[in-house]
Amino acid sequence: MWQNLIDTLDKLGEVYDKLATLGEKKRSALVGIDMNALAKVLDEEQLLAAKIQKLEHKRGELLKNLSKADITVNEATKAKDFYRSAPSLAIEKRLIQLHERLSRNVDRALTLRDNNQILAQCALDAVQVQLNKIGGATVQPTYGSKGGNVITNRKNFDFKA
Repeated sequence: MWQNLIDTLDKLGEVYDKLATLGEKKRSALVGIDMNALAKVLDEEQLLAAKIQKLEHKRGELLKNLSKADITVNEATKAKDFYRSAPSLAIEKRLIQLHERLSRNVDRALTLRDNNQILAQCALDAVQVQLNKIGGATVQPTYGSKGGNVITNRKNFDFKA
């Protein structure tokens, strides 16, 4: 069962690494406003998210089954402390190594995700500004109580043109 945990952590690390690589591709697509590339990246991200969900479920089941044998394990037990109960030093070191790799890859993927969200929001704001210009709306340079722009004069599009 310990070997299954090693394999699962290794696969999770690989998938998160691929997710981070996709995050970099997404950034390039957002900066270049390449909607076709962005659509492909989003499709690949969905597949990876499904893999991550499946692997995380498997990891949870493995950890639950392994922890049944050790009565000292509880919800507050840290992963590295749990790995120290592995049957051999080699397994313990490999688990800790994979855990650290997984943590790095997850942090990298989360950082890229946050940066990409900012880029996507900026792109949406630019589109909104252009739509306001086309529609003839006047927007004050202040924000309302809900954090949005304050529109003082709204003109509808002239569909007769």
